[in-house]
Amino acid sequence: MPVLNEERHLREAVQQVLDQDYDGAIEVVLAVGPSRDRTQEVADSIAAADPRVTVVANPTGRTPNALNAAIEASRNEIVARVDGHAMLPKDYLRTAVDTLRQTGADNVGGIMAAEGVTAFEQAVARAMTSKIGVGNAAFHVGGEGGPADTVYLGVFRREALERVGGYDEHFQRAQDWEMNHRIRETGGLVWFQPKMRVSYRPRPNARALAKQYFHYGRWRRVVARTHQGTINLRYLAPPAAVLGIVFGLALTPFLWPAVLVPGLYLAAILAATPLTGRGLSGAALVRLPLVYVTMHLSWGAGFLTSPSRLSKPRPAGTDLQDLFH
Repeated sequence: MPVLNEERHLREAVQQVLDQDYDGAIEVVLAVGPSRDRTQEVADSIAAADPRVTVVANPTGRTPNALNAAIEASRNEIVARVDGHAMLPKDYLRTAVDTLRQTGADNVGGIMAAEGVTAFEQAVARAMTSKIGVGNAAFHVGGEGGPADTVYLGVFRREALERVGGYDEHFQRAQDWEMNHRIRETGGLVWFQPKMRVSYRPRPNARALAKQYFHYGRWRRVVARTHQGTINLRYLAPPAAVLGIVFGLALTPFLWPAVLVPGLYLAAILAATPLTGRGLSGAALVRLPLVYVTMHLSWGAGFLTSPSRLSKPRPAGTDLQDLFH
């Protein structure tokens, strides 16, 4: 578990791992960053009370560094990534291990089951589980089990992690997608198992949601620069929407039909809202268009403005010819 500012949820999250319906040995390694709350005290208290729990330091506070530190301190041949606020179903590890054995996969994972409490969180949860909000990624919207580009969290064979050198600590975001890409590039199989559902609590307000999706878009562009050919139409849709809206509004005073571009986008969002928002409360439903627009435009803006300085430095000796291979 990479852990930072998780005082509220950490004890329950760890207990849900220790209480798994799984016959094999379980160890929990908490990589604790420099938190602003009592996370370190809570983690140390949990470890003192149960020998299956170990605490290691993550002075950077960054997620990929924490994951690598925890993996290095672990001993077993199967490694499960769990977040400090994730609530695992009781059969999560058993299902994961069974799937690894049955499929021969290097990594298996399931659904990021977004669940909200407030009206805004419920709207975000619905958007995060709809194709209008996040495209057709199975770990968001569900579907049949099978090979996948990436999955939520992940339960890995240690040999696969060692083969690719673990998480790339350059990537502050999108580190899961990036490592799963390397697993697949080295002949490994990533498998989506819809029976593995992990509850996820969405961001509580529009500002936090916008920041989250802006950084998602920004770092997905960094992955694209690092691994050529990893961008598809699903990833290009949000930046295309941003460009269409900006140019449409800018040209409207000179060429009035240009207003149709942002107008059609807004009309599509409003038309999709009652279809995708069925069953939501009225308060959540009226917030759903705002959530869709925030997610799309923030991701697109992050992608478009992702600075080249974030790109991963190329190894010394790379020449121009290498850049085209």
